[in-house]
Amino acid sequence: MIHPSIILIRPQMGENIGAAARAMANFGVRDLRLVAPRDGWPNPKASDMAGRALNIIDDATLHATTAEALADCSYVLATTARDRAMNLPVLDMHAAMRELHKQQAAGGKCAILFGPERTGLENEDVIHANAVVTIPVAPEYASLNLAQAVVIACYEWWVGRPLGTDIGPEHVMLAPAGEMAGQEHTPPAPREQLEGLFGQFEMALDAVNFWRVPAKKEVMWRNIRAALTRAEFTAQEVATWRGIIKALSSNKSQ
Repeated sequence: MIHPSIILIRPQMGENIGAAARAMANFGVRDLRLVAPRDGWPNPKASDMAGRALNIIDDATLHATTAEALADCSYVLATTARDRAMNLPVLDMHAAMRELHKQQAAGGKCAILFGPERTGLENEDVIHANAVVTIPVAPEYASLNLAQAVVIACYEWWVGRPLGTDIGPEHVMLAPAGEMAGQEHTPPAPREQLEGLFGQFEMALDAVNFWRVPAKKEVMWRNIRAALTRAEFTAQEVATWRGIIKALSSNKSQ
């Protein structure tokens, strides 16, 4: 079965990592990625809490940055309870999992981001996402435990999976809605390629003093990145855009 990657950004407690792994195992999700866990890795407290999900803990991969953890992913959801001024779609968990299944059916590698227990995801993490996911809770107690958030996401992914996709890793790929079976579909470019485009584009804009007011760059660049991310460029389209930027930059320097 194709399943999403669960990415825990700077998790603080080993117990929560272990509980998250346990939740993943309950719903057939296997790929756990950790970004700069506070107490290092491996963590015996995570193993103790994981129960029979030790294989997920043992196979978890460690990454220094969010971008590194997302290098092979083409569609990313960021879980957050805070309002974000990033021009990203805001989905509830039902809608988010429907879109995630659609992306998986098209051949895309998907991931769900979860932030540290105390602060949640920061803007520099959310900027990598295609959409923001919210989990409605009672307003008088809006804080949700990290592992509880993971179990909600994994449950929604599991119950929303298309029929016939739980027969093992060799299942037949379903065509996305509105697309004829057998019709060629090219999935969005992985984040590693998209980050290359972003880096080249930002350097080109810096070179022509596009920002003019330096204090406004952060918000402007965040919105530009969000717009480009929403476009879901294929690998070929990324290459085309990089060629355009290179040509324009070369012409400017002449």
